[in-house]
Amino acid sequence: MKKKVFFVFLVFSVLLTFPFPSNADIIVIKANGVVNPVMAEVVSKSIDDAVREKAEALVIELDTPGGLDASMRIIVKRILASEIPIIVYVSPGGSRAASAGVFITMSAHVAAMSQGTNIGAAHPVGIGEKMDKTMSEKAENDAASYIKSIAEKKGRNAKWAEDAVRKSISATEAEALKMNVIDMVSADINSLLADIHGRTVETLTGKYVINTKDVKVRYVEEGMRYKILNLISDPNVAYILLLLGFYGIFFEFTNPGAIFPGVFGAISLILAFYSLQTLPVNYAGLLLIILGIILFLLEIKIISHGILTIGGIISMIIGSLMLFESPSPFFKLSLKVILPAVIMTALFFSLTIALAVKAFRRKPVTGMEGLIGLEGTAKTDISSKDGVVFVHGEIWKAWSDEMIKAEEKVIVDRVENLRLKVHPIIK
Repeated sequence: MKKKVFFVFLVFSVLLTFPFPSNADIIVIKANGVVNPVMAEVVSKSIDDAVREKAEALVIELDTPGGLDASMRIIVKRILASEIPIIVYVSPGGSRAASAGVFITMSAHVAAMSQGTNIGAAHPVGIGEKMDKTMSEKAENDAASYIKSIAEKKGRNAKWAEDAVRKSISATEAEALKMNVIDMVSADINSLLADIHGRTVETLTGKYVINTKDVKVRYVEEGMRYKILNLISDPNVAYILLLLGFYGIFFEFTNPGAIFPGVFGAISLILAFYSLQTLPVNYAGLLLIILGIILFLLEIKIISHGILTIGGIISMIIGSLMLFESPSPFFKLSLKVILPAVIMTALFFSLTIALAVKAFRRKPVTGMEGLIGLEGTAKTDISSKDGVVFVHGEIWKAWSDEMIKAEEKVIVDRVENLRLKVHPIIK
C-alpha cells in the first residue's frame, strides 16, 4: 500500500515539472477612431470580459488621432487596474497613436508598434471652451504630470512623454523603440505574440508571465450597438439627426395624426441628444440653432416679408459654426454639411410660408363664400324683394338692386341669410 502511494506521489511530482498547455485565449480588439465615450465603453467591457473568461492577455489594436480627455482617462484607469496583461499595439501600418492615444499606449503592460506607424503630439487642447493662458498652462501641467506618472510606473521614457505633451513632439516606431517609449516593434499580430512570449509584466494582482505558446487568437468585433453609437457620435451625423428631429416634430404639429413624422422626429432627437452628450457641445450654438428654427416657424404665423426668415438663416449658420467649438478637426462640423443643411432648411420653411400665404389669399371654393363671383341664371324675374336663381347647380332665393328678367345671366355679389344678392351681366 505504501509503495502505491509513493508511486502516485512520484508520478504527480514529475507531472508538475512539465508546463501544462494554456487553454486561455489571446483576445484581440480594434480601437480605431476618435477616443470618445463609445471607445471607452468598448475597451472597458472588453477588459472585463477578458478577465472573466481568464484570457491570457488582451491586445488592443490602436489607431487614433486623439479625443476626449475624460474618455482617455477611463481607458487608462481600466488598463492600469487590469488583472491580466493589456497589450496596446499601434497597427496596421499607417496608423498612429496621437494625443490621447499616447497616454493609452504608455499605460499598457506591453506597448508595441508595427512598421510605418507613429506616436506623439499629446499637447492638450481646449475641448468645448476657449482656454486663456492660465487655463492652458494648468491643463498642460496636469497632462504632463499625468503622463509622467504613467511612464514612470511602466518604466518608460518619462522625459519624452513630458515633451510629447509640452512640445507636441512625435516619433516613428523605430525612434520610439530606441528611446524606450515602447517595448517592441512587431510586423504583425503573430510576430507580436512571439515577441511577448515569456515576458513578465506587473498586473494588479502581481507579476504575470505571458504565455502565448499554443494559444488561440480570438478576434472580437464590436457589436452592432457600438457601431451605431460610434456612427452617431460623429459631429456631422449628430447635427443632421438634430435637424431631422426638428423637421419630424414640425410635420407632426402641422399635420396632426400623420404619426410617422412624429415618431421619426422623436427618435432622431433622442439619438441626437445622445450624440451631443458624447461631444464637446457649445450650448450657445445649440440655442442659436433652436432660435433659427423658431424664427422659421414664426414666419408662418407672422408675415414679416422675409425678415424672420433671414434672421433664422443667420442664426442657424452662426449656431452651426459654434455648435462644436474645438481646435480638433474631428470635433468640428464640416461646412459641406452646414451650408446645404441651412439652405435646405430655409427653402423648406420658405416653401411652407409661400404655400400658407397662397392658401390664405386664394378665393374660397366651398361654402357660402365659394358662391361669390359665380355666374348663374335667373329662373324668375328678380326684384329688390325676391326672385329665384340657378347657381352652381342649385336653386337659390335672390334679390337685386336692378330689375332682372327671367333667363338673364347674373353674377353673385354676396350671401345673406341664405339669399343671394346678384346683378345682371351687362353685355
